[in-house]
Amino acid sequence: MGHNSVQPNRFSRRRALGAGALAATAGVVGVPAAAAVPPEGAMHPAHAWRRLVEGNERFIEARQQHPHQGLPWRETLVDGQEPFACVLGCADSRVPPELIFDQGLGDLFTVRTAGEVLDESIIGSIEYAVEHLSVPLVVVLGHESCGAVTAAVDLVRSGHGGTGSISTLVRGIEASVLSTPQDDDPDAFLAACIVAQARRVVTQLRERSELIREAVDSHRVGLVPAVYDLDEYRVTRR
Repeated sequence: MGHNSVQPNRFSRRRALGAGALAATAGVVGVPAAAAVPPEGAMHPAHAWRRLVEGNERFIEARQQHPHQGLPWRETLVDGQEPFACVLGCADSRVPPELIFDQGLGDLFTVRTAGEVLDESIIGSIEYAVEHLSVPLVVVLGHESCGAVTAAVDLVRSGHGGTGSISTLVRGIEASVLSTPQDDDPDAFLAACIVAQARRVVTQLRERSELIREAVDSHRVGLVPAVYDLDEYRVTRR
């Protein structure tokens, strides 16, 4: 993961927004506009979310900037990292966070597991990003046509959840499927289950990690469920 070292020439990346800009974007990540402005040099969760949205818009429109990939920037990362967001995403090869948000090296602390299923190592990795890297935003990113969620739907309907450790993984999503209202349209039902899983993981992070819960409750960190659309390439907060 690397030691976190805040370097003077990168300090502006975490500069707080003005009150007007915060008010305009705070509701997006569920952080009240009246919340205290973070300490000097810290990025507000709403600013971090806006930065992700802007990068995703570039990706959608095929005008990526491919930032922070040149040799001078890589050299600044040798002594430490200062990502502005943590993304817990699915392991699906079609949804790499750095690409769909048009970010570069050192920008995102990425944790990936099929269906965003949590275990203690995943939670610990996110806690590391919050506690030691001071990320202001954690995004739980599901995606359209998720195979892991599809397998969980099959488990609920047929009782077949795969073999070996895959079965354990799928059962980690089962509760999200069971909590989703039935729909005669299988595609609509799957889409609803994918949203339910992202939201449930957000809830689980708060329930299972006192560190994350305290960071969110104190408005130091925003915690956002979101879904990526494979057809339109858009990430939407859910």
